[in-house]
Amino acid sequence: MSSGRSPGTGRHPLRFRRDPVPWERQRPTWREAKPAVIAAALKRAQARPSGNWYVLGGSRSITAGRPLGLSVAGTEVVAWRDAAGDVRAGPGVCPHLGAPLRDSPVRCGTLVCHWHGLALDGSARAGWEPYPAYDDGVLTWVRLDAVGGEEPWERPVVPVRPRPAESVSAVCAVTGRCEPEDVVANRLDPWHGAWFHPYSFVDLRVVESPGAGDDEDRFTVDVSFKVAGRMVVPVRAVFTAPGPRTVVMRVAEGEGEGSVVETHATPLAPDAAGRPRTAVTEAVVAASGRRGFAFARSAAPVLRPLLRAAAGRLWRDDIAYAERRWALRDSGRFPG
Repeated sequence: MSSGRSPGTGRHPLRFRRDPVPWERQRPTWREAKPAVIAAALKRAQARPSGNWYVLGGSRSITAGRPLGLSVAGTEVVAWRDAAGDVRAGPGVCPHLGAPLRDSPVRCGTLVCHWHGLALDGSARAGWEPYPAYDDGVLTWVRLDAVGGEEPWERPVVPVRPRPAESVSAVCAVTGRCEPEDVVANRLDPWHGAWFHPYSFVDLRVVESPGAGDDEDRFTVDVSFKVAGRMVVPVRAVFTAPGPRTVVMRVAEGEGEGSVVETHATPLAPDAAGRPRTAVTEAVVAASGRRGFAFARSAAPVLRPLLRAAAGRLWRDDIAYAERRWALRDSGRFPG
């Protein structure tokens, strides 16, 4: 492991790059991005328990009048909000004659099957048994014990986030033809950032990576986020993998200290060709100690689409990375 100069918060978050290096002349990172280091970190992440909890999507994706339907690892799940606004979840197949409950309406907090009118308020009825569900304020989760096969936990492990009253959150969702491990592996390769995403990141340097005997996987990165032209915001970020399908990036120093980006991978049903599919749900929870951030929080409805758009642009590239990794693994050609 090595250390480098960490960014300071300073009076102003912006910095001017006096001697920008063209993309093709930046320092190569392929020697540092050792496949064995990434593979070992991925293996340790996969061995960590999750309590059988899977992310369904953003909290705002489940509204009062319409359910959310998802097939998690081939298990149809439906989720909706009851009359009190709490999330309810259970099998997405009606126990009567198999109707897809994701297409059924919600009336006064009750999911009403549109085939024959079986009304479900979230409690067990007519052979329908609920699944434990949890809304952490940013994301919604469902516990599927038959799918996970682990010791069940009462609640999912939610990463430490900035307080809601002092932050702005946004959720981006994409789907790819890959497995969750391909998504996690992408996030455990911070070395690709400035090469693969030059429109967002410059001057990236991994100053700490886990060793072979480390129990905790920490990738510490000094990087500058591009704003406009030569104006950038330098930060130090730390990547960790607290579970088998989750990677968290936390701003440790610099502008937005304490802000987090959570990447959650949820296995879906295979596509028509039998290829695996994974839903990537990325939660951005941004915070800042600067006085002007209070205005940003008041403008959260405007800011959220911008945060989603920025995350979505990155994931258009990163889902291609994950899909390529799976295709090579599936054909026995993956070199890592």
